[in-house]
Amino acid sequence: MGSESMSTTPEWASEPCIMGIDEAGRGPVLGPMVYGCLYCPISYQSTLASLKFADSKTLKEEKREELFENLKADKSLGWAVDVIDPRELSAKMLAKNKINLNEISHDSAMGLISRALNMGVLLTEVYLDTVGDAEKYRAKLSERFRSIKFVVSKKADSLYPVVSGASIVAKVTRDRALREWVLEETEENVNRSFGSGYPGDPETKAWLENHKHSVFGFPSLVRFSWGTCTSHLKDGIEVAWESDETDENGNSGSSHSKRQVKLSSFGFTACKSRSEEIESSGKGRCKFFQSRKLQQLSQF
Repeated sequence: MGSESMSTTPEWASEPCIMGIDEAGRGPVLGPMVYGCLYCPISYQSTLASLKFADSKTLKEEKREELFENLKADKSLGWAVDVIDPRELSAKMLAKNKINLNEISHDSAMGLISRALNMGVLLTEVYLDTVGDAEKYRAKLSERFRSIKFVVSKKADSLYPVVSGASIVAKVTRDRALREWVLEETEENVNRSFGSGYPGDPETKAWLENHKHSVFGFPSLVRFSWGTCTSHLKDGIEVAWESDETDENGNSGSSHSKRQVKLSSFGFTACKSRSEEIESSGKGRCKFFQSRKLQQLSQF
């Protein structure tokens, strides 16, 4: 989670305030999802309406950048962002106790509200675009923050200027994150011509196809939990991964008791049971590990 303007409490924080929350990057298969918020005194609402904020999707990039710089310079506005890394998204969505995208979105929005309250901002009204059922979402928020009035609405970013401003905060932050993204997989000749990051973008689809690895999948920029990824890895190499056996109490078994964990999330299929027995007995190893002289360590 990142923020610039929430580092200090504004002078007007003790006045009744409103907040708008919106996201950017919910649908793409590449890059982070960003939640942004904009908040200000209720007394500033009339001025806020004159700042010409609009749903960020309706604005050109140059205009979004201009409006973002304007709101950053406005001493009567506060803003913050929550940048959710693609690896975090995938890890949560593929965990044993899965957290779906709606829950991740709800948690992010509630985190932004909590941070403002913890700074001493007197939030009395919060406006959000709906994620899932609007009334259930509103009830969930109201149960958590009883002193705040919540308005959850479809197309909130085109209805309420404070949400339009939050939309610009989120969108510009995500666009900049993609432009400045540091690709960790430099030895794999990963290029930056990945297009918009949306699954339907031909440039994005071509990038995924050209940067897939038959064993390890995709670079860390990719949300590998997205169904889009599976179709690109149908020809993946069969893999069986070693793991300490866990007993019913959740404790690790001895180093002599091993089992194979089957990996199928990315279109991989596991080796047959006989291969697993040979591998775990130490009589043989998968060619990938053999050729690289890799072995499992139980002590470091």
